[in-house]
Amino acid sequence: MSELSHVDGAGRARMVDVSAKSETTRIAVAAGELQTTAEVVALVRADDMPKADVLSTARIAGIMGAKKTSELIPLCHQLALSSVKVEFGFTESTITIEASAKTRGQTGVEMEALTAVAVAGLTLHDMVKAVDPAATLNGVRLLTKEGGKHGHWVRPDDSTTTGSGDPLAQLHEAHRGDPDTPGGGSAVVLVASTGAAAGTREDTTGPLLVDWLAGLGFSARGPLVYADADISFGLADALRFEPDLVITTGGTGASPTDATPEATLALLDRELPGVAEAIRLRGTAKFPLAALSRGVAGLAGRSVVVNLPGSPGGVKDGIAVLEPLLDHLLAQVAGGGNHE
Repeated sequence: MSELSHVDGAGRARMVDVSAKSETTRIAVAAGELQTTAEVVALVRADDMPKADVLSTARIAGIMGAKKTSELIPLCHQLALSSVKVEFGFTESTITIEASAKTRGQTGVEMEALTAVAVAGLTLHDMVKAVDPAATLNGVRLLTKEGGKHGHWVRPDDSTTTGSGDPLAQLHEAHRGDPDTPGGGSAVVLVASTGAAAGTREDTTGPLLVDWLAGLGFSARGPLVYADADISFGLADALRFEPDLVITTGGTGASPTDATPEATLALLDRELPGVAEAIRLRGTAKFPLAALSRGVAGLAGRSVVVNLPGSPGGVKDGIAVLEPLLDHLLAQVAGGGNHE
C-alpha cells in the first residue's frame, strides 16, 4: 500500500529528507483555467480591461508565486529554480493557464509549477472581478514531470472522469486544421536564444512569425523563448497537444551552443529534407553565410516542425518558402490532399 511521504510512522507531518537522492534535472508542467464570461475573454484578449496589462501582471505573479512556494506550503523544500514560464490561452469563456518550472536538484518542482498556476489564476481573478465577480478558478493540476527516480510522468487522460477533459487539449484540438479547408489550424512559435531568454537582447523573429501565422488564420501560441540549452524541453512541450505546425527560430548555426537541429531530429518521425534545403537555397541566393544554417524540417506525429535561422532575414526567407507549401503539406499530414 502506498504511504504519504510527508507523514511519519507516528502520523506526524514531516519534511522529507532528500539528502540521499541524486541530483537530476527536474521539470514540471501544470495547468488550470479561469472560467469567466465571453465579455471578459474579449476584453483581456484586446488588452482593454479597467486594470491594464492583465496577462503580464498575472504572468509575473505566477513566477513570483513559484519562487515563494517553500514559504507558502510548509513542507516544501527551498529550491533554486533555473526557469519558470507562465503562458495563457483562450477558449470562448475561459482563460487557460500553463506553467512550467525547472531546476537541478534532489527533489521535484511539481509544487512550484502548481503554485505558479494558482497564483497566476488568482491574479487574473483579481484583475477581472470588476467585470465578472463570479469568475472561477478550476482544474489546477499537474500535467507532466521529468527527472528523479521515476523519470518521465504524464497525467493520464481524465476526460472520461471529469466530463470536460483538459481545456488546454481542447483549445489545441479546436484549432486543428480541417484537411479540406485551406489555412487555419494551430501553431506554436519557439525562439531559441539564450540572450532573449535572459532578457539581455530583444527577439524580433518570434513576433514576425506569429503575425504571419495570424494573417493565414492560424491560432498561434507564442512566441515562447528558451535558452539554447532548453530548446529540447520547449519542443517537447510544444508537441504535447499535437499542433498542426511548430516553427522554431535560432540555434541552427555551427556554434557550440546551437542545438535546435539535434533537439528537433530527436523528436521527428520523418524528415522533410526538401523543405529545409529550399529555405537554405533561398537564403544563400542573397546571403552566402545562410549555407551555414543546419535547420531541419519534418513530421512529429501529426505535427509539421520547421527550423528557421534566428535572424529576421532568415525568417522572411522561411516564410517565402513555406507559404505556398503549407496548405497542401498540412492537408497531406491530416490525411487529405494526396494528389501529386
